[in-house]
Amino acid sequence: MASDADRNLLLEWYRRVRRDLPWRRSRDPYRIWISEIMLQQTRVDQALPYYERFTTRFPDVTSLARTDLDEVLRLWEGLGYYSRARNMHKAAKQIVEVHNGRFPGTHDEVLSLQGIGPYTAAAIMSIAFDEPWPVVDGNVIRVISRLYGIGEDVRLSLTQKQIARHATALLDRSSPGDFNQAMMELGATVCTPKAPSCPSCPFQLRCHAYRNGATGKYPFKSPAKKRPHHQIAVGVVRDERGRLLIARRPDNAMLGGLWEFPGGKQEDDEALPDTVRRELREELGVEVGVDQMPFQTVRHAYSHFTITLHAFHATLEQGSAPPVPQNGEPIRWVAADELVGYAFPKANRKITETLMRAGK
Repeated sequence: MASDADRNLLLEWYRRVRRDLPWRRSRDPYRIWISEIMLQQTRVDQALPYYERFTTRFPDVTSLARTDLDEVLRLWEGLGYYSRARNMHKAAKQIVEVHNGRFPGTHDEVLSLQGIGPYTAAAIMSIAFDEPWPVVDGNVIRVISRLYGIGEDVRLSLTQKQIARHATALLDRSSPGDFNQAMMELGATVCTPKAPSCPSCPFQLRCHAYRNGATGKYPFKSPAKKRPHHQIAVGVVRDERGRLLIARRPDNAMLGGLWEFPGGKQEDDEALPDTVRRELREELGVEVGVDQMPFQTVRHAYSHFTITLHAFHATLEQGSAPPVPQNGEPIRWVAADELVGYAFPKANRKITETLMRAGK
């Protein structure tokens, strides 16, 4: 197991080479929370501009709690995994209502907040409050599996528990915040998935994978299931004033709270224009005429599936009832230049950009 000398080597390395990131200049649990949520499944370079804009607009938890979800989602647009933003907004309201606007200071209270799991709670408690909670993220899993030669599948809960035990034993309890950040920094910048910079690693001489020339073997992760692919067809419907019809996704759905052009998944043996007609009939109770060819096609990958999104121009059939959303969510008729004021999923945003250029 690690000695105090090992821990000191890591902390000295971190304090010498750590990246100057804005959330590292603060012990404010609110800002640390925002950064940790943004960094889940997002690289640091991608998250940085979002963090700066977000904390400028919402400098404290009260300002975040009092704003509309639509504004939160607009600032989040492009980061993906939008449930993170919805949960953060709900948690901010919890903090205002239950904790009088003060970020809670115990592990159980932090863990009770919407969208906060063991990893995020440990990061906040160690970095903001100097409490000895070990952090285990993908970077730490990689470091520990190589350091101790853990060759079992890291997708398995038994392996994850084994790694968590090592992380707990390794933790420097006198400086847990810096130590956790050092472990994450080591994995992000030195102990990388491919071509790790072993000569720069403070754990080089005691690392099992390095000593055995086997860094490429660790961590072992069983192959992921092949992601399914879906064909999606949406209708871009205009009214007599040239405004475009958009619909809001339910909060409890994937991409909840974002706006989109109505449509959906193609069924077996169904032509794409027929998909648009059927989906708008089912979603909005309207009959539409649809062009035979899409004016834009967009491919996009999500974490568990991929899509090809086909956008068709469509018009309400004469005599059709006005659109009424069957799920009770709001719809809007908006001018093309107003689309920028609504938060859209990335694939839909490419279509809005085309429509806005055409409207100029």
